[in-house]
Amino acid sequence: MGVNMGSDDLFKKRKAKSKDLQRRKPVIASYDKILIVCEGEKTEPQYFQELVDHYEIHSANVKISGECGSDPLSVVTHGLDLYQNEKDADSGAFDRVFCVFDRDAHPNYQAAVQKVQGQKLKDVFFAITSVPSFEYWFLLHYDYTTAPYSAVGGTSSGAAVVAALKKFWTDYTKGANGTFEHLLNLRNDELGYAKANARRGLLEAQRNGTDDPTTKVHELVDYLQVIKSGRL
Repeated sequence: MGVNMGSDDLFKKRKAKSKDLQRRKPVIASYDKILIVCEGEKTEPQYFQELVDHYEIHSANVKISGECGSDPLSVVTHGLDLYQNEKDADSGAFDRVFCVFDRDAHPNYQAAVQKVQGQKLKDVFFAITSVPSFEYWFLLHYDYTTAPYSAVGGTSSGAAVVAALKKFWTDYTKGANGTFEHLLNLRNDELGYAKANARRGLLEAQRNGTDDPTTKVHELVDYLQVIKSGRL
């Protein structure tokens, strides 16, 4: 009798453990599985994590990585490695991989863009670029501008954008928490003003035969905003 009761208790414990593991296993939602690889360890990953949390995108459907250094080419290479690792795993490949990097003073910027464009999976890999820096996307939440940014003396072009941003957002600091919510709450338009400015800026840059300044961050933001709606 004692042996049977002990066996029964063991069975119940194993069954409970099995159910607990099932609860812990990430469940992929019906929309795309996404990888976002960023060059920055704080500013960009923090911004996109806050965006994902705000729109309640399922945590099992998106991976955000900033663990690849600041070189644009390393961002793309890291994205390719993570894509292959996920493809080889039981969890399956990412549906889309977004490589987020800026030009600033990086010598490998163009090589990184070309590496993304050279991928056979054209509908999987995307370069989300900013020239000269990611902060230009932030600046477009306040003002539309196509003034080019240049390195002056010991100040980089990216630092010049930060200086322009601080004229509107005086206490801005890189990697600070709450950046997404702060910018979202500037207007009651779900970032519509910033996205319209980014699209307008790209068209203007194309007409002028330049890319300074431009950003494609709005393309990723658009995608993330509507991913759960079934429109993508």
